Amino acid sequence: MHNLSTVIKFEIIRTVKRKSFWIVVASFPIIISLVALVIYFSNQSTGDAIRDAQNETFSIGYRDDSGLIDTSLAKKLSAESIKNKAQGIEQVANASLDAFIYYPESLTDQQVEIYGEDVGIFKNSRYNAVATTLLNESVSTTVDESTIQVLSGDVDYATTTYREGEISDAFKELIAPGVFLVLFYFLIAVFANQMLNSTIEEKENRVIEMLLTTIEARTLIIGKIISLVLLGFIQGALILLPGLIGYLVFSSQLSLPAIDLSTIPLDPARIATGFILFSISFVMFTGVLVAIGAAVPTAKEAGQFFGIVMTFIFGPLYAAPLFVSAPDSPVVQILSYFPLTAPVPLMLRNAVGNLSATEAIISIVILLVTTAVIIRLAVRIFQFGALEYSRKLSIKEIFGRKA
Repeated sequence: MHNLSTVIKFEIIRTVKRKSFWIVVASFPIIISLVALVIYFSNQSTGDAIRDAQNETFSIGYRDDSGLIDTSLAKKLSAESIKNKAQGIEQVANASLDAFIYYPESLTDQQVEIYGEDVGIFKNSRYNAVATTLLNESVSTTVDESTIQVLSGDVDYATTTYREGEISDAFKELIAPGVFLVLFYFLIAVFANQMLNSTIEEKENRVIEMLLTTIEARTLIIGKIISLVLLGFIQGALILLPGLIGYLVFSSQLSLPAIDLSTIPLDPARIATGFILFSISFVMFTGVLVAIGAAVPTAKEAGQFFGIVMTFIFGPLYAAPLFVSAPDSPVVQILSYFPLTAPVPLMLRNAVGNLSATEAIISIVILLVTTAVIIRLAVRIFQFGALEYSRKLSIKEIFGRKA
């Protein structure tokens, strides 16, 4: 193992020197920036269009059978009272009137009917806006302001929750430990393909033959796994830091939600648990992907197994509501303790606070044992499969042959 540091250093430097590494690093913030610019100009254009639509004038007619419309308010809006519904519809149809609004006798079981000239999907909404404004403003004159706020849902509520006698905020408490779940998905999504191809590359170009003459297979594969983990953190930092800086600088221009970091609770136990779960899970799946790459002769064949691994990783996300609402259910327990599906349930449950200390300890032990077994298996597969250029290893060969 004396060449381990040499392998790690070589793998990191070789990868960092590749254009593809920096293309991935640069493309992510560029794509995010382009999306942000599209959102910014889209919001700006939409705002301009709304202001233009509000400044446009058009003829309005209405028929009020409900008795709720204030005639003086209707006059202010230049809305003309029409004798009957049929006449109003006919005037819109022959283009002598831009819009006609019919308020039925009972608004509880009948719809307000709006007829208007088609001026495009966006501008057609102006008819609904006028109909709503006319009705709401008319009714508001008959009730007090407090009643209006209650009926319109504009009442503000301040909720304070307590846990063990201390004020707590469940949403803010999940942010810090939840970062590890987001980081895990991010690194797997961005870096998984490189993990898979880390051993296939040397096999396809026959460099592996020369490497194995000077370095033990065990040293080489462990060095690759460690270097991939370190590269994952490096690439993640290089991608996330520009995004964080961009958020801090342009959040107001892009109307992004403001987050006061000083108000986020920091629970050392949950943060430590999240970090441990994240670290072990990332190493475990790195070992799985490296082992697959060592067992098959080409990247094309490795891709067939890649989908299965991604299903194990991302599949549990579909049951995310269950992890939050029913952590004791059999499905959640099975997914939490089965190593290949455990990372997402465990990190999510830890973030929301329903992962007990006992469950955390048991799950961490299971993941540690599984990770050790997978790395040992990856070494064994690499020992037998490194020089197989035309076929993949069978299960019998992996476990039946002597190292």
